[in-house]
Amino acid sequence: MTDRKNLTRYAWLSIAAAVVTIGMKTIAWRLTGSVGLLSDAAESVVNLAAAFLALAMLSIAARPPDDNHQFGHDKAEYFSAAVEGVLIFVAAVLIIVSAVDRLLNPQPLESVTIGVVISAAAAAINGTVGVVLIRAGRRHRSPTLVADGRHLWTDVVTSAGVVVAVILVAVTGLTILDPIVALVVGVNIIVTGVRLVRDSTRGLMDITLPEEENQTIAQILADLTSDDVHFHGLRTRLAGSQRFAVVDVLVPGDWTVRRGHDLVEDVQTQVESAFPDIHLQIHLEPKEDPRAYADFPVEIPIPVE
Repeated sequence: MTDRKNLTRYAWLSIAAAVVTIGMKTIAWRLTGSVGLLSDAAESVVNLAAAFLALAMLSIAARPPDDNHQFGHDKAEYFSAAVEGVLIFVAAVLIIVSAVDRLLNPQPLESVTIGVVISAAAAAINGTVGVVLIRAGRRHRSPTLVADGRHLWTDVVTSAGVVVAVILVAVTGLTILDPIVALVVGVNIIVTGVRLVRDSTRGLMDITLPEEENQTIAQILADLTSDDVHFHGLRTRLAGSQRFAVVDVLVPGDWTVRRGHDLVEDVQTQVESAFPDIHLQIHLEPKEDPRAYADFPVEIPIPVE
């Protein structure tokens, strides 16, 4: 199982990247006077706030279970992803407001070449760190790191759009292109924010495991099914990095406790061999009792062998 405390180092990497890129983008904006570059710098400030939030939530999620949180604190990561989505909205609003102001009050750009080079370098830093965070987040099933990585990639898209706009303004002399591209970038950022909030909400609502993982568990149970043994009521959920599954197993009522326990241990061994960190609960029921069949109107179907 992943040591959740080690994941905070990725948050520190994100913080370092945000600090560096804020400085670089601020210099680029001061040199050029581009509202697009100003908006890009504003988004990096939001990145910094989001990175500190990610650090806090990863630290909370790493705490072991306690008396009040007996299943751990992993869901704290979903709060981070949700708030990060909201912060992206804030960045989008700042960009759109600045772009509208520049549409109404156009200004020529200066020192375009050096400003473009600095902004492109900042985008390269964010892109590299974003890839690292997304890969680490998927590998360790951390919604916080995935959200932070996607946020940085939104920043890369922002920077790319701004750089293109600044270059077009320099080539064509059409200063209106600078705020127009900033508006387009703002809308794109809003789309990303909606996606992050949606994903975090699904996690807080105890969404089931991915379909392929559900089918893997169902197939293991199908392979263990026999004339005496049947499974039903399989339900799963995902909470941050943790997987949970519950299933009922129906056996003859005259089985001994030891025989039923041996079956349960066998089921747990096989499921945990496929998912070492899963929390599996198995409820043993007598197959002759009608009350054992109508528990769950909605469940993951187990293939019939």
